[in-house]
Amino acid sequence: MLTAAIILIFTYIGVSFTRLPHINIDRPAAALTGALLMVLTGVLSFNQAISAIDFHTISLLLGMMLLMAALQQADFFNVLAARSIALAGKPWQLLLAVTLVTAVGSAFMVNDVVVLLFTPVVIAACRLLERDPAPYLIAEAMAANIGSVATEIGNPQNMLIGVSSGIPFTQFMLYLLPVAVVCILILFVTVLIFYRSQMKVGFQSDKLKHQTLSVFSGQPTAAARKRLLAFTLPIFALTMICLFISSTVGISLSIVAMAGGVAAVLFSGIRPSRLIQSIDWSLLLFFCGLFIVIGGAQQAGVLDVFTGNLNVQSDIAGIATMQLFSAFVSQLVSNVPLTMLVIPLIKDIPGDVMWISLAAGSTLGGNATIIAAVANIIVVEQAYSRGVKLGWWEFSRVGLVVTALTLAASIGILSLEYWLGFLR
Repeated sequence: MLTAAIILIFTYIGVSFTRLPHINIDRPAAALTGALLMVLTGVLSFNQAISAIDFHTISLLLGMMLLMAALQQADFFNVLAARSIALAGKPWQLLLAVTLVTAVGSAFMVNDVVVLLFTPVVIAACRLLERDPAPYLIAEAMAANIGSVATEIGNPQNMLIGVSSGIPFTQFMLYLLPVAVVCILILFVTVLIFYRSQMKVGFQSDKLKHQTLSVFSGQPTAAARKRLLAFTLPIFALTMICLFISSTVGISLSIVAMAGGVAAVLFSGIRPSRLIQSIDWSLLLFFCGLFIVIGGAQQAGVLDVFTGNLNVQSDIAGIATMQLFSAFVSQLVSNVPLTMLVIPLIKDIPGDVMWISLAAGSTLGGNATIIAAVANIIVVEQAYSRGVKLGWWEFSRVGLVVTALTLAASIGILSLEYWLGFLR
């Protein structure tokens, strides 16, 4: 038990330090090292280690990655972001466009992928308009986190929760969509207040409208893009429909996602090897490594220590406790490792309350600091590589306020749902 506890602690310390921007240490390396040590020290046998990996979650993530890769190769994200931003005629409208497009995109297209592809577009738009990109990048990162809370495919931690809890896709969305909508409004108003002086200075909107496509769209050509989208968009739409009805027809989310991903590989018109090579395999390895580390800790009885002292119930007090706890710990180890650690602790608590509270708290807590969520780190790193420095304090002064207000709103909304008997 002591060996497993030490490996667990050092793995999570490694994961925490690898989240610092510009630090050349891989998160997967920390997780895989911990997984290997669990086997080498005899905590788990090799077969037990393989069994500890939740392949339903891995399949769900892989399938969505393949779908997103197909949309990326078809230039869908650039076109969506560019055309949406082009509608903005005033600074606050540009902020609103960035916030809404990122939030809606993150709900259905995995928030990490969305910010990875949207950030260059936002920076290019700001440079074209001679605007400080900081408020728009902050809004983008936080909107990605908030928007992703609405669905089981919005972010990796929700995928983990969706697969582990068995909550139907539609039901999960009905629980958390009100939270996402209210919190997006809070985010927009908060950023607007923090940067109100910049929002008063106008820009030449015609310049953006006339040059958007030439600035933002690259490869493929317009004709090739249209042809690729004609195949990829229907596949994506059909996959979304199947996710909504998956519980009704008795098909798991992982099967639906993999079917959509394989359909994209076979029928999108994009070379299969290009799609497969564009997958973030390091993220999948990171998940596999953490599954094994958590499995070893569970096998050795380390998590039983926490389970015995866990005193949360499926009630209003439990809703607040779980959200505040997960939001706080997310600042230390990020939301995905936190979720993987907490899932075994709450799996025997009946009902959906703890699952939904964990999803809300771990995701909304990711807005407090740069290292609290992967989406934030991606935005900061993407901006840095393009000569835009987004400082720790500039992000956190907005993030701490947004996190406090959105957590309060989330606790209130979910408590109301529980009181009305909707959330059980």
